[in-house]
Amino acid sequence: MSSTPEVNLWSSAEHALDYLRRADSIPHRVEGEATLLEFVPANVSCVLDIGSGGGRLLALAKAARPAARYVALDFSPTMLEALRKLFAAESSVTVVAHNLDDTLPALGQFDAVISSFAIHHVAHDRKRTLYQEIFDLLALGGVFCNLEHVASPTPLLHAGFLQAISCTEEDPSNKLLDLETQLAWLRQIGFVQVDCHWKWRELALLVGVKPAAGSPFQS
Repeated sequence: MSSTPEVNLWSSAEHALDYLRRADSIPHRVEGEATLLEFVPANVSCVLDIGSGGGRLLALAKAARPAARYVALDFSPTMLEALRKLFAAESSVTVVAHNLDDTLPALGQFDAVISSFAIHHVAHDRKRTLYQEIFDLLALGGVFCNLEHVASPTPLLHAGFLQAISCTEEDPSNKLLDLETQLAWLRQIGFVQVDCHWKWRELALLVGVKPAAGSPFQS
């Protein structure tokens, strides 16, 4: 249900443009995005968007939290061009070129880190270290919201997902991992209030909070 670890086609303009053409047609995506935004605090001041793509999620977050400062991270030249064009007039948005296979750069601390359908493109061991790096970048009480493509429990369910999204073949860049493993990683790293708050087939929203005394997210 996933490809070999070394394959990543997102530096290809053709691959990136094909995704941008299909992005709005992904079933139930709007539901997942709306649920993600519920977990971004109203008073958030600084947000990091990991794997920003064409800027869809960042634009939604900015519309919902217009006072915040945003950093968009991506490595695809096509996506970076789209991001810079979309946010050219927005001084509150900084676009940074970065490959998620590499350690996250020193960008300061963030009240929220968000991501949409990006982290499943890195190898599983890199997913785990990336989650740790995200935890380290978050301010105390900060929230991590990852709208992600996860692995189905069975090949039959995976085939059903592909059929539901009208996809005839697997994206060779996908490195899908089951939801339960990723939720367990977040808890092991130190995130609290960890849960899957929305799911449709292989699309899932994972949320965790970096603990802080007095945080409204603490139990």
